[in-house]
Amino acid sequence: MARQLFGTDGVRGRAGDFLTAELALGLARAAVAHAKQDRPQVLVVRDTRESGEMLESAIAAGVTAAGGDALLAGVLPTPAAPLLVRRHSLHLAAVISASHNPYEDNGIKLFASDGFKLHDDDEHAIEAELERPLTSPARIGRVRRLHGALEDYLRELHVRFAGLDLSGHRVLLDCANGATYRAAPEIFRRLGASVDVLADQPDGRNINDGCGSTHLDAVIEAMGRGDHDVGFAFDGDGDRVLAVDRNGLVVDGDELVALAAIHLRERGTLAGDGVAVTVMTNYGFHTAMAAHGVQVATTAVGDRYVLDELRKRGWTLGGEQSGHIIDLGFGPSGDGIASALLTLEALGRRDLADRDAMHKLPQRLHNIRAVDRASLTAAMEDIAVKTAIDTEHAALAGRGRVLVRASGTEPLIRVMVEAPSNEETDAVCGRLAAVVEQALAD
Repeated sequence: MARQLFGTDGVRGRAGDFLTAELALGLARAAVAHAKQDRPQVLVVRDTRESGEMLESAIAAGVTAAGGDALLAGVLPTPAAPLLVRRHSLHLAAVISASHNPYEDNGIKLFASDGFKLHDDDEHAIEAELERPLTSPARIGRVRRLHGALEDYLRELHVRFAGLDLSGHRVLLDCANGATYRAAPEIFRRLGASVDVLADQPDGRNINDGCGSTHLDAVIEAMGRGDHDVGFAFDGDGDRVLAVDRNGLVVDGDELVALAAIHLRERGTLAGDGVAVTVMTNYGFHTAMAAHGVQVATTAVGDRYVLDELRKRGWTLGGEQSGHIIDLGFGPSGDGIASALLTLEALGRRDLADRDAMHKLPQRLHNIRAVDRASLTAAMEDIAVKTAIDTEHAALAGRGRVLVRASGTEPLIRVMVEAPSNEETDAVCGRLAAVVEQALAD
């Protein structure tokens, strides 16, 4: 039976509509029942959405109704949850967040006792548990506050980056009115930086609203005034980060991972001398890694696939162009704050504007909508489309690449081209898009 509720990153949807208090309670109760432990200890963390408190209460009710104890940590970045699970030897964590989505949405992600997100099989079993008759536990659980949770997370960051002296650094942070609004400024200040903050006044509805890593205009404008050395923008739950240099240029996840990989490789702490990235990672990244003796593994789009590849190979560093960067040497999930600090550690006393970890090739993305999934599949199998892809791929061999793929979430065919010049990139993308559009029209 296919999963109906869990997607690639937990359960997510419109709060109060799809993701109701009843569903949250049921999921929590089912997760505790599936844990099959005596009085499971369950951490509950949320971001700043107005629906978070409702869902927090519902999850706490479900946990305790199944005989577990709910430990409420309040508003914290998502990556704090797996660290706290490990630190306090807890059995499970539920994170209430819809990441970079607007405030109307919310979600529930579940983490196991080892700090990693639940396996697909466990999520499937939890969905099946929802269909079973309710059973009463031997005793009802309790709800209590986990005091000092923010300080515990800050301590983990401080220990990892104890050798990073940010004195003299003028840092601008955009906290997306989300879960990093307290933690990010505090750790940067503790490490000596002079910090200014944007979007640190959450009101329940302004999370990701024209701010954060998906809306960089405010950071770019502020950096252009010349008052800061570097800017970092987090997403709503704090598991992603993008940077902006003093010239107002955006530094995406590809460049941040490249900086980190070269730094850790030179320091001798890059496990396996390898890094995992996705098919969307810029061709220039692969060229740079080859020059520095770093192996590259490529996965499908999605941080869970990057994480799976890292665990399979015994490596520790990976990430996505979106700024979701995983360093298993610190924690078992993407952490925007830790990734920003790792970037500054990699730079040393250099300026981000002088970075030279990789040369990015011009990239063009073109989305072409299909009428339905059937026509999309037919177009992807079209002989003319396959021939065009092979032709352009051969022409760019050793200089760039093409990627034509079906979206996993929408009826779209995504055409991506990278080539040495803007002119060639536009031309190749235009030719491929025309062939795909013709195939969809036939």
